[in-house]
Amino acid sequence: MPDSSTIRESTATSVVLLATTPAGRLSCGDGTLLDRLGDQLATLPVREVQLLTPGGGLGADLRGVAKLARTATGAVAVIPGDLVAHREALAVLLEHPAHDTGALVSHDATAGPLRPPVRVEGGRVVTAGSSFHIVPEANATFRGVLQAGERDLAALADVAEELAELADTGKLGPVTPVEAVDLLLVGLVRTGVAVRAAAIGPLHADRVAGQNAADAAVAALAGVDEARVRLDTSVKEDDGFFATYFVSTWSRYLIKPAVKLKVTPNTVTGVSFGLALLAAVWFSAGTQSGRLAGALLLYLSFALDCLDGQLARYTRTFSSLGAWADGMSDRFKELIVYIGLAFGSADPAIWHLAAAAMIVLVVRHAIQYSYAGAAADAARVGAAWARPPRSLQESADTRSATGVLKLAQRLERQAVVRWLKKIVVLPIGERTALIAVTAAVWDARATFLALLCWGGVAAVYQLAGRMARSAR
Repeated sequence: MPDSSTIRESTATSVVLLATTPAGRLSCGDGTLLDRLGDQLATLPVREVQLLTPGGGLGADLRGVAKLARTATGAVAVIPGDLVAHREALAVLLEHPAHDTGALVSHDATAGPLRPPVRVEGGRVVTAGSSFHIVPEANATFRGVLQAGERDLAALADVAEELAELADTGKLGPVTPVEAVDLLLVGLVRTGVAVRAAAIGPLHADRVAGQNAADAAVAALAGVDEARVRLDTSVKEDDGFFATYFVSTWSRYLIKPAVKLKVTPNTVTGVSFGLALLAAVWFSAGTQSGRLAGALLLYLSFALDCLDGQLARYTRTFSSLGAWADGMSDRFKELIVYIGLAFGSADPAIWHLAAAAMIVLVVRHAIQYSYAGAAADAARVGAAWARPPRSLQESADTRSATGVLKLAQRLERQAVVRWLKKIVVLPIGERTALIAVTAAVWDARATFLALLCWGGVAAVYQLAGRMARSAR
């Protein structure tokens, strides 16, 4: 069995540090901004740091990135030497165990010369800009750190070479060498590569152009408690209403004790499953007190279901296997709770209602996950076989949505509407609350009827949304 250092190196990211930006040589403490970045990278899971030195302008810089991407055997991150950032901000991308393709972004949409606008939807960067590429309805800004996962290295190299050719022939307008990483992000997004938006939250990651700006950026770092931010960001920012306000408000305080006790996320998932099984046993008793006890246990089971994800994000130990096990656990928990409620009811038609509620649940998940899988497959096929769907020479991104999607985008800016959209699809938090409340206050028949009504509305809503997006 390989030792931990071997495993760490095999999954680590290689970094291309762009020393081609003049501001990288600005003073910072006892060294320069480049020195500061090097010290930070030494504390992160980075296999190697390759310094790209100035020598031939933007085209040469991009070809240098392409050359390194062609020979790399793992994820490659491109970082400009003029970046001033919290170590934790870099870790959001570089310590992610998936080592996938992603870009460091801030939801502060105030764009500037060294913070180009982007549009983020569903945790992905769907449109990216530069001084040449325009982003309509931008809702975030790119903060200079771009990582290409191993499977996207060929796409990164192709994009870098194409951009280098366009830059050398003057077809990209008045772009400057400091925009190399911005252009690479534009190219990856426009060629169909899925780029995860790694949000920095209240952390700082700013590119600077002068000594005063560098000094101000370094001073601003001290105003943020990185440890507190790491704890806060372990709680999902885009979670459902019930999970956000009735679980995460207190479950976050269990994260650090769990870490000290060396409790793993998978252990928490197992305990959550056990509590759901006990809830089903109490529901099967068929008494009011049994349903009340079952509702409480079901709520605690869901709270631990939230905690396992929070713990995984805090420790950055999540994995595809863990995510799959968590999802399967959720489905089985609902199934055994339905069975427990049906066993505890004297209504002869209850099994028909339970089966119908389960069918509606399966249909909802099929609508949701089959669409996501098809979209991911289409993106992979497009990146591997097709030419870029949009030319990198276009100065403006003119993609338009259908009337339904335009209306949805406008409404999404309102907080109340955003929460209503989350609630109407009946996510697992709302389903848990619906089951617990209706079972404790009424009976199993009321629970299944409520699930059928709300689940039916959710299925129709999701189907309409998927059809509208597919028609775009």
